[in-house]
Amino acid sequence: MKFPTTFSLKQIADIISSEYVGHDDFPVLGMNEIHVVESGDIVFVDHPKYYDKALESNATVILINKNVECPKGKALLISDDPFRDFNKLTSFFQPFVPSSQNIAATAKIGKDTLIQPNSFIGNNVEIGDNCLIHSNVTIYDNCVIGNSVTIHAGSVLGADAFYYKKRPEGFDKLISGGRVVLQDNVDIGALCTIDRGVTGDTTIGFGTKLDNQVHVGHDTVIGEKCLIASQTGIAGCVIIEDEVTIWGQVGTNSGITIGAKAVIMGQTGVTKSVKGGKSYFGTPIEESREKLKQLAYLKQIPQIIKKMDNK
Repeated sequence: MKFPTTFSLKQIADIISSEYVGHDDFPVLGMNEIHVVESGDIVFVDHPKYYDKALESNATVILINKNVECPKGKALLISDDPFRDFNKLTSFFQPFVPSSQNIAATAKIGKDTLIQPNSFIGNNVEIGDNCLIHSNVTIYDNCVIGNSVTIHAGSVLGADAFYYKKRPEGFDKLISGGRVVLQDNVDIGALCTIDRGVTGDTTIGFGTKLDNQVHVGHDTVIGEKCLIASQTGIAGCVIIEDEVTIWGQVGTNSGITIGAKAVIMGQTGVTKSVKGGKSYFGTPIEESREKLKQLAYLKQIPQIIKKMDNK
């Protein structure tokens, strides 16, 4: 998430009432999670396991819960609860704005785009030309839809990330301030759910087609000309490269990469990153030929046991 204008380190510290290390006028351009952070951004870290990763990342401001040596050219925001204060910043820069009509006045709708009854288009949504939005579709604030996109009935774009911190009193939600971006010629089936990024974009690339009842988690990036079949669940922060085919009822772990032109067969659990250009099957995932060989061997076990008992 980029701020509308450059803020100073002191201004940011005042918003969250934190101490800081660095010049008052140190420039702050935005805020992001570790996997998408850029120079000028704030990143938060609240666990010693990830201190070094955050301090050595592209972020130039680190919101941290420990007094540490500040890396050269960077600044620190010292907080007793970085998770809480990251939420404060999200709420400050992306506050929830209620709508009073089905298509927000700030939404931009392209030429020859059709929106069927009972759909909701939120604040600052952009929809391109020649799109068809079927009935009962919900498009949350700030989503971006390209040209020649079809979204079937009941789908929801831009719901919050499924991202929580466990505390003694329950689960504390990380507030989402990102977007969903659909590029040109994307088709979204009925009853699909595509969560927005926490601070960045959940993106579906040119020409990709989603069947009915597909879920796409926060900050996932799906490449061009992919096919994803029904009841597939894609976790957050997944990278799916171009021309991947995913058949029905596939589930993935978060933070993995599926290589270009890979084929994931139905009911596979994608538990790790896999290379492109190959077919995969099973849980845990393996190349389909190898997995099918293993299943064939398993079927031979009763016959082998029977032969051994007859000796």
